[in-house]
Amino acid sequence: MTVDVEVAARTRTVRIARGRDGYHVEVDARRHAVDAVRAGSDTWSLLIGGRSYDVGVVERAAGELTVHVNGRTVPVTIVSPLRRRRRAGPAADTGSGPYAIAAPMPGRVVKVLVKAGDPVAARQGLVVVEAMKMENELRALRPGTVREVRVTEGMSVEANAVLVVVD
Repeated sequence: MTVDVEVAARTRTVRIARGRDGYHVEVDARRHAVDAVRAGSDTWSLLIGGRSYDVGVVERAAGELTVHVNGRTVPVTIVSPLRRRRRAGPAADTGSGPYAIAAPMPGRVVKVLVKAGDPVAARQGLVVVEAMKMENELRALRPGTVREVRVTEGMSVEANAVLVVVD
């Protein structure tokens, strides 16, 4: 799995792969072997390079987390493809024509909030996807009409899969 995260106003690409001996985590091309054990519903015990880390994750809003690492608080934002487009400039938000809402990472569709033909407002929730034990509400870029809904509740989706198309 690959995800972009924003920490301290810097976007980092994180790749996570499960191996026989734990996880292989790459952050901005730096590789780490990580042994991870769930310590609670939202806490983990990590062993990285011989050092132990107690990590707790609390979701503040869709895609926005507070991560506690050995007592230190770190705000983290999951940067979805939707957010990347928004940051690219105002044209991404104010353009015309149809646009697709895609899954930011592999996950499961928890709730579909619209159906084909529904009018939507800018920033209105369209679909909720659960990934990495977090629910992410994906929203409309601008006002329009839902042309197509390509997913159903409970469906598994891959990263970048088109979920909803809006005119």
